[in-house]
Amino acid sequence: MTGDAGLPGADLAAEIIAALTGRGQTVAVAESLTGGLVGAALTTVPGSSAAFAGGIVAYATGLKARLLGVAEGLLAEHGPVCPEVAAAMAAGVSARLGATYGLATTGVAGPGPAEGRAAGTVFVAVSGPGLAEVRGLQIAGGREDVRAASVQAVLALLAGALREDIS
Repeated sequence: MTGDAGLPGADLAAEIIAALTGRGQTVAVAESLTGGLVGAALTTVPGSSAAFAGGIVAYATGLKARLLGVAEGLLAEHGPVCPEVAAAMAAGVSARLGATYGLATTGVAGPGPAEGRAAGTVFVAVSGPGLAEVRGLQIAGGREDVRAASVQAVLALLAGALREDIS
């Protein structure tokens, strides 16, 4: 068994950990709306300690600045749910935890709108050597659907980048 099949992204997490371990690389995660689910998915994979550096759950807006280095001006101007904040979170966690890649999730899980954004508005990001990519999503469903789909999306972003790198 490669991980907890009940967690969103379990298959992608196993693929990512195998690829990173084989390359001697690492990943760190910065999570907001997912509240640690990305880190949980990655760490259910046996041997994940070889590739998972750690994570920061920066649920509160101010923590995105203090712990991840997201510019306070960016947060003040655009709020925490925007593509630029997701990108800054990914780059920040990678730099602060010394990982090859950084992943980030920020958005509104619901049930209602927040920060001027509709429930289901999500931005996921990956940062790494020669790589900075953000994907915006509008996810339908309840709170847990939004969170699970966000985990899947951010892991798919890194898995896709790792596949392209070996092609």
